[in-house]
Amino acid sequence: MDYGHDLQFGTFLTPAIEDPAHVIALAQLTEQVGLDLVTFQDHPYQPRLMDAWTLLSVVAAQTQRIKVATNVANLPLRHPVVLARSVATLDQITGGRVELGLGAGGFLEAVAANGGPRLTTGQSISALEEAIAIIREVWAPTGGGIKLPGQHYAVAGAKRGPQPAHDVQIWLGAYKPRMLGVTGRLADGWLPSSGYAGPDLLTAMNKLIDEAAVDAGRDPASVRRLYNLSGHFSGSGGFLQGPEEVWIDQLTELTLGEGMSTYILASDDPTDIRRFAEVAVGVREAVEAARNGVVPAVAAPQTASGFAVVPTPPPVARRSAVRVLDESERPTGPALDPSRAYTPHQLSSGQHLIDVHDHLRAELEQIHDLVEQVAAGSMGIGQARSHINTMTMRQNNWTLGTYCESYCRLVTTHHSIEDASLFPRLRRADPALVPVVDRLQAEHLIIHDVLEGVDKALVALVDGSGSIDGLRAAVDLLDDTLLSHLSYEERELVEPLARLGVM
Repeated sequence: MDYGHDLQFGTFLTPAIEDPAHVIALAQLTEQVGLDLVTFQDHPYQPRLMDAWTLLSVVAAQTQRIKVATNVANLPLRHPVVLARSVATLDQITGGRVELGLGAGGFLEAVAANGGPRLTTGQSISALEEAIAIIREVWAPTGGGIKLPGQHYAVAGAKRGPQPAHDVQIWLGAYKPRMLGVTGRLADGWLPSSGYAGPDLLTAMNKLIDEAAVDAGRDPASVRRLYNLSGHFSGSGGFLQGPEEVWIDQLTELTLGEGMSTYILASDDPTDIRRFAEVAVGVREAVEAARNGVVPAVAAPQTASGFAVVPTPPPVARRSAVRVLDESERPTGPALDPSRAYTPHQLSSGQHLIDVHDHLRAELEQIHDLVEQVAAGSMGIGQARSHINTMTMRQNNWTLGTYCESYCRLVTTHHSIEDASLFPRLRRADPALVPVVDRLQAEHLIIHDVLEGVDKALVALVDGSGSIDGLRAAVDLLDDTLLSHLSYEERELVEPLARLGVM
């Protein structure tokens, strides 16, 4: 869903104490290349990092246009009354260039070690809800003394003010259901990081925010969706792995399909920041064109059937002699209307599904490669066993066991999101798709069992009761089953996703 927010782009810089001048220079570069926002993490218990509010003040003083924000402020060590006045003061000084990223405090032991309250996770969320109410009351220009008898913050007659120069937004860093609910009820923005909430998880998380907003009588579009990004302008085959064109395509899809609208690059490399500024220009142009229903000059032409997104065909050759899917029993959905035209925005939903599937296909090929490394002796079983026991991974050469476990989780998460969110909406939108959706959901259960077989074969290989041939056979069966399923799903759903707009 595209919430229609204006697009913003910024940086998430490391406030390292050893070279303050370099950090400030990167913030100035962020403004010079035309980005909108510079942000800093806030960990007051960490002496290797500069104090966030001192740094924000200096950066604001040495820039003219760019906004500054915490990403995110550590509430347990920032009393809400004092925090509210710090934000309002800096906002007044800068003429309205401050926003407040706020968190419940992720490192609770470190907070307690530095004299802060010793809270459980649940208590820290309750304290956050109280703090938001207090901060908004401090910023409110009228109403008399503030009296909020909270469990964690008891305010009894505090004076209001100062009032910020503009309506400062409160953005919450949130991942778990309860925090996502708080975001929907109380916040102006949601600020996750791609390293903790990958693109495949955004639909389910956005759904929780939207439901909480509606229950609170709010428009879900009143919550801006921000995203801290980690990526590389080299490589290929993953999220934000490749040249600017890859970033532009993927961020455009996130804007139109998931409603994300503020992208914040986590990098201290000046070259990355300059290239990200070029990405920002491209995404703005692509999103504007899509929102206006304009087909860009580089758009793929309509095929003879009238549909430009081409599903991936199933592989011709099979790796396994075992068949767990009866493909002859698969139902089909409504026939494609060859005279119908589709906008780039509509086509992006089906293309997003294919992109997710392509990632799964690429990961599956890497599993085959790792199996062959073990078979060839370049990766020993003892080495694999050691890494499995410690659950460690290497950046580009994960061990066989950990990689399989991670991949199985990825597939299961992808299917769980479809089962819980996408499939029910397709059933409601077009009853003719019900048999297809039911079949796809049934195949998810079969694939789960096949994934379990891979895990069992891996365990048997490691403990000595199995062989590399047994693991190879299990992975071959997964290959046949999953690739067949992904192809069937694309064949039946890419057009309905564009036609119905339910992604």
